[in-house]
Amino acid sequence: MISYWEQESLTSFDHIVVGSGLVGLSTAIELKTSFPTQRVLILERGILPSGASSRNAGFACMGSVTELLDDLKNRSESETIALFCLRKTGLERLRKRLGDSSIGYAENGSFELIGDTELYAIEKIAYLNQLLSPFVGCNPFSLANGKIEQFGFSSFYSKALIQNHLEGELHTGKMMRALTDFAIHLGVEIKTGANVLNLISEKKSVRIEVEDTLRKLPITLKASSATLCTNGFTQLLFPLEDVTPGRGQVLITEPIPKLKFKGIFHLDCGYYYFREIDKRILIGGGRNLDFNTETTTEMALNNTIQNELENKLRNLIIPDTPFAVAQRWSGIMAFGSSKQPIVKSLSHNIFGVFRMGGMGVALGSEVAKQVVELIQQNH
Repeated sequence: MISYWEQESLTSFDHIVVGSGLVGLSTAIELKTSFPTQRVLILERGILPSGASSRNAGFACMGSVTELLDDLKNRSESETIALFCLRKTGLERLRKRLGDSSIGYAENGSFELIGDTELYAIEKIAYLNQLLSPFVGCNPFSLANGKIEQFGFSSFYSKALIQNHLEGELHTGKMMRALTDFAIHLGVEIKTGANVLNLISEKKSVRIEVEDTLRKLPITLKASSATLCTNGFTQLLFPLEDVTPGRGQVLITEPIPKLKFKGIFHLDCGYYYFREIDKRILIGGGRNLDFNTETTTEMALNNTIQNELENKLRNLIIPDTPFAVAQRWSGIMAFGSSKQPIVKSLSHNIFGVFRMGGMGVALGSEVAKQVVELIQQNH
């Protein structure tokens, strides 16, 4: 039951975006920029974004050497280059839109720790440089073995260190705050605590049923177009899409005196990642220890993986250095049969942009642009 006033002024929009993460905010911004006089609404089921946008590690990354080599096992060179460049363009678009200072962007170095099982990657550096340099304007990768001792890493594990000269880091919280402020400044409306139950495509509009805990019955909103930016939660609304949730475990330490390194780091083919932030170490990953359990949309901790994150700190990253854990959390990413993000029409007026493959920070701004171009073509 809604009032006449609500029906007339508060339930009809031109464009509705489902999901207020990085992709959702970026999509709403692109919509409002393309259609400045039209009403754009974001619906977010949580008080804060529900996925990984505000719960990630803050890596402005495009792909480590071992990750790219793994991609090349299943994709052509041209496809791998295209996806790498898409990530690069997306990061550039994000930085240009918000400015480096507002998102805490910095380039303190990006490195991949190479253990015994990844030594094959060293001889592939020249090949990857030759493959990518025409598109990025430099050789992205080089050996930096001299920094292993400088950074204080265990030489028992770290047999080599590969530096990526294109990547940086950012402050995830500042980035999401800046994106939200930018969207609101443009006139985008945001409703949190709005759990979307169903989307119904009609000839001239989309009906969106939203849970209303106060009225006990769903409220129906209408729009000319609806765009799903739901990433790992997409199958809750469109169960046939090739999207699988993947939970990422994270912890951050208390400040550690005289920490020897800055920058962002990958190891174990990208399954683990860590960085320095505010004199602390943030470390995450380990899905490969328990893929079945981590294929979930439940926001919870996995003790096995959390313990392994501590082991990585204790034995590999800061051996012989005491530390205490300050916080632990998890975030929901999205994967599938391909690392290519999905940008598609789900009907003539429902669109989707999801399956970021753990690269939402890099991809989000560019795929948002792509989906709005798709909306323009259909309207």
